[in-house]
Amino acid sequence: MIDLRAELERITPDWLTGVLRHSGAVSGDTTVTGFDHTRIGTGKLGDIVRFDLRWSGDHGEPGSAPSSVVGKFASTDPTSRQAGLMTGIYVREIRFFQELAGRVRMRIPQCHFADIDMDTGAFAVIMEDVRPARQGNQVAACSVDEAAVAMEQLALLHAGLWDAPDLDAHDWLTRRSADGGEALASIYGALVSSFLTQYADRLSDRAADAAERFTPKVAAWLCTDTAPLTLLHGDYRLENMLFGDGPGAPPLTTVDWQTVSVGAGPSDAAYFLGAGLHTEDRRTHERELLEIYRSGLVAQGVELAAEDCWSSYRVNAFAGLHMAVVASVLVGRSEAGDDMFLAMAERHAAHIEDLDSWALLD
Repeated sequence: MIDLRAELERITPDWLTGVLRHSGAVSGDTTVTGFDHTRIGTGKLGDIVRFDLRWSGDHGEPGSAPSSVVGKFASTDPTSRQAGLMTGIYVREIRFFQELAGRVRMRIPQCHFADIDMDTGAFAVIMEDVRPARQGNQVAACSVDEAAVAMEQLALLHAGLWDAPDLDAHDWLTRRSADGGEALASIYGALVSSFLTQYADRLSDRAADAAERFTPKVAAWLCTDTAPLTLLHGDYRLENMLFGDGPGAPPLTTVDWQTVSVGAGPSDAAYFLGAGLHTEDRRTHERELLEIYRSGLVAQGVELAAEDCWSSYRVNAFAGLHMAVVASVLVGRSEAGDDMFLAMAERHAAHIEDLDSWALLD
């Protein structure tokens, strides 16, 4: 049994040695003799650190011991940490790795260790360092080809747990409409005025109007989830994607499992396509990209009619707007964070308008 070390200062070479031996990443007399660490990533609710490892001893085949691993810990920013505790996202990520990651067919990092102190919310995840790879950027958006890979991977995620009856047994998983949507609607209603004030000098009239108009309709949107449901990533955006950037690198690895939930699969697709592409690219290619997702499900044995997929996709154009409003107020602010949330709000507002998603809530 490996003890939980949830602060960077408590991570030692001996502890990392035990973690990697226990996970089967190395064997024999392999020992981590030291490491250098660097903070990486753009996570708002967790601190992410790369450990570059130094080894001694017999670690099996040449090159088999990882040259580095990534550690994720609760945020040291007080505002962000409180948001992580209040929303339960820290628990969800740990439980995902402990209980469901093995059933996910999409490419995710190998997890060597995941544990949490339920009293304080302090946690640690030690996982594979996916290299060489390039992190996506929501403001810059992605190419249509990259979006196609994201839709292929999303189909693999959803197919593995599509209509799985035992999802109800995981009580840490949120269900968006479990209480008629009242809790999430209340959170949105409490935060939308702060969002509008926070970005008053930068929001377009369209985005501001959409955020305000959505307030009395949040619960109705959340109740559009109907069976069959599946496991949602919940924050399927470019910053949570690592695109392979060299020979032998996987094309795409998806990270950040703090917002997993149960819901309608096309919601993740709408969340990604609505803001991951520049608006003109999305308008031109979203039908074909959504069909890549649906065809991927069918190839995995999931039955989903094209018209049902499109209808669910349209109504879930609101998913990204909801996240942009709520997360931008709950987490600590930064220039990069503001730019990202504004890009999401603007693109999702255009998405909602283009698809006439309002009509599905009236």
